[in-house]
Amino acid sequence: MSTAQQVPDILSPEFAADPYPAYRVMRESAPLIWHEATRSYIVSRYEDVERVFKDKAGQFTTENYDWQIEPVHGKTILQLSGREHAVRRALVAPAFRGTDLQEKFLPVIERNSRELIDAFRHTGSADLVTDYATRFPVNVIADMLGLDKADHARFHRWYTAVIAFLGNLSGDPEVTAAGERTRVEFAEYMLPIIRERRENLGDDLLSTLCAAEVDGVRMSDEDIKAFCSLLLAAGGETTDKAIASIFANLLRHPEQLAAVRADRSLIPRAFAETLRYTPPVHMIMRQSATEVTLSGGTIPAGATVTCLIGAANRDPERYRGPDRFDIHRDDLTTTTAFSAAADHLAFALGRHFCVGALLAKAEVEIGVDQLLDAMPDLRLADGFDPAEQGVFTRGPQALPVRFTPVAA
Repeated sequence: MSTAQQVPDILSPEFAADPYPAYRVMRESAPLIWHEATRSYIVSRYEDVERVFKDKAGQFTTENYDWQIEPVHGKTILQLSGREHAVRRALVAPAFRGTDLQEKFLPVIERNSRELIDAFRHTGSADLVTDYATRFPVNVIADMLGLDKADHARFHRWYTAVIAFLGNLSGDPEVTAAGERTRVEFAEYMLPIIRERRENLGDDLLSTLCAAEVDGVRMSDEDIKAFCSLLLAAGGETTDKAIASIFANLLRHPEQLAAVRADRSLIPRAFAETLRYTPPVHMIMRQSATEVTLSGGTIPAGATVTCLIGAANRDPERYRGPDRFDIHRDDLTTTTAFSAAADHLAFALGRHFCVGALLAKAEVEIGVDQLLDAMPDLRLADGFDPAEQGVFTRGPQALPVRFTPVAA
């Protein structure tokens, strides 16, 4: 096992500016690193990250979330295992797939996307991050839950604080305090709404969660609140970054943008390749239940393991020309890219595979399609380079574009 001396530190400014060269060094010469500052073992090769996520032998748990996310969300489905996890997942999963998604939520997604685009479609310019990407997924989730979209600014502030808390690898006390404050504020906001909704069930997702029952188990108010908190943070930040990154990648590769514009059935490919090439979440932690030997050495039991999705998704052992954005690549399976059988790692894998993957896919397909219709000659604002920012989650902070307005 390598020590961290020879490789760029994940908390360094150089790493934050561009982690991809560091990922290459790690994969090649230090696939398992003990990282003192985060008290974790860092894993970077595809085969190792895949093994941790799939965890067929029961060697890894999500107990790390007890300290990593419970302080901001309360106890969530992510921390559960075995039967408890299976029952909770069965309570929430139906809303995110199949008929519920198709019939109830596609119209919600289409309407929210259109409303945002209508605000700038006649102007000829927009910032796809601030005018669209940061608003769209949160508006959709608020609408799905039957919450007041007028509270958007609060939702955005909360999920930004939560994501900052999760990505607070250096342990900044102010970031910790803001994250913990968010848990209190969100509970004060959400619990009265949940109690009121139990009395007056509607056809929104919150009512579904209130009424859901599996094997005689129902979700408590606290369970529902924690899930809504998780949904806002996980569904807001990640889809927001994904949409911004798809456009940044396509705008940098005009021939691929033209291909997607001409054939919208390529949008899922562009999304899958974006999840591989520039994933919104670059690292996910697990905890070792037993001593485990990976390709770079041995991890003791009870250790935190930091899985570098951003590194694994560019492993040349898994993908040809991994540092090239190519929506036409034949070594990334689009048909399974939004299921637990995915071969990129951006949604994790195994039993904790992202429950909202199909919701994200629906949002991205509808959003990209509508944006392309509204902006026929879409181009970056003069001189703008859509640089990514972030370490734990990563994406462009701004994406100013120009286009010739078309009538709605």
